[in-house]
Amino acid sequence: MRGSDPLPNAKPGRRLKVTRRPGRAGRRSAGQAAKEKNDAKNDPDRRDRVRVNRPWNQSDADPPSAGVIGLSCALRLLRAGHRVSIIARDFPAPFETATNINYASAWAGAHNRWNLPTTPAEEREHAFARRTFAHMEATARASPDSCGVAFTRGIEYLEDPSDAYRALDARRAAELGMQAFRRHGPDELPPGVALGFEYRTWCVNPMVYCMFLLRQFCLAGGTTAVMELRHPHEVFATHPFRDAVAVVNCSGVGFGDPAVFPTRGQLCLVANRVAATVTRQNADGTWTFAVPRGFDGGTVVGGTKEPDGWDPAPRPDVRDGLLRRFAATHPEVLADGPYNVIRDFVGRRPTRRGGMRLEAEAFGYRRVVHAYGLGGRGYELSWGVAEAVLALLK
Repeated sequence: MRGSDPLPNAKPGRRLKVTRRPGRAGRRSAGQAAKEKNDAKNDPDRRDRVRVNRPWNQSDADPPSAGVIGLSCALRLLRAGHRVSIIARDFPAPFETATNINYASAWAGAHNRWNLPTTPAEEREHAFARRTFAHMEATARASPDSCGVAFTRGIEYLEDPSDAYRALDARRAAELGMQAFRRHGPDELPPGVALGFEYRTWCVNPMVYCMFLLRQFCLAGGTTAVMELRHPHEVFATHPFRDAVAVVNCSGVGFGDPAVFPTRGQLCLVANRVAATVTRQNADGTWTFAVPRGFDGGTVVGGTKEPDGWDPAPRPDVRDGLLRRFAATHPEVLADGPYNVIRDFVGRRPTRRGGMRLEAEAFGYRRVVHAYGLGGRGYELSWGVAEAVLALLK
């Protein structure tokens, strides 16, 4: 977007309606709003400013967080020539904190798993995952010691595979972008598993990677602001962002979108090492997995997926079950001795009924781009989403 080019669908004669809560500080009069709109319309420098906000807003227990989607979108827009600010209450830190249970990016595994797409929505997500895979490869080559990304084997076990999985072979795997695909023989499968295969994939140490993204963003000229927001339009009414022409809503929960709900996940971080990321899909719909965090970050063993789960406390019996089931699936985790538990994690994945929201809304010459509700696939789809956001702003 160039400063001399007006946004598509701009309607200079239309008054911008800024939705605010009554009584909040910083409310503007209609005259002020009209003046600011006219100033921005006539100032090419102002028209080229883009703001990225990454808040979480449902209550005081849901603080805004600069997560992987917001960070990726911000960096991509900055590199495309936009001037960008990230607005959030919480930013990446060296260690996770229990007070940020809704900061899902901090609690993630996180890794790439190849799913077999069967619907148009799944095809789009798969394309996003492939774009992210390519970006992670480039990042790991360019900054191997600091980015938090490591490549390894990904092993998949299925107790009750679908026909699509049973038919998966090297040709189909290559079509889907899987590298180094290999099906496991019967003698390689854990008890109770009907199908196993592996491929080359990536894992990240979440906070190392998110801090890397934030550092890259700041070094490239991006700015940050620690604020709490309750609606994306607040950016347009808040100093010093009143000249912004676009807001990218990477809020996870979508500012109270009724279609968004939390999917509670309980994980356990252990010091034991594994040489691959391993995922087992159990016949009862549960999951058993481990993700090496690399960069001396231990191994995450999981995990639960509990829709509408709000309990913030880890349950010891759940932890015991997670560790026991993974050891039965992948005994190598105990090769150097019993589990050395570091801590339990509980996080809430922002999941959306109907899938992620990825679209733009025009409000006069301003625009809000929504990019949220990815559930547990934020890292996997992050750079595909960032490219889509950039396209929506052109």
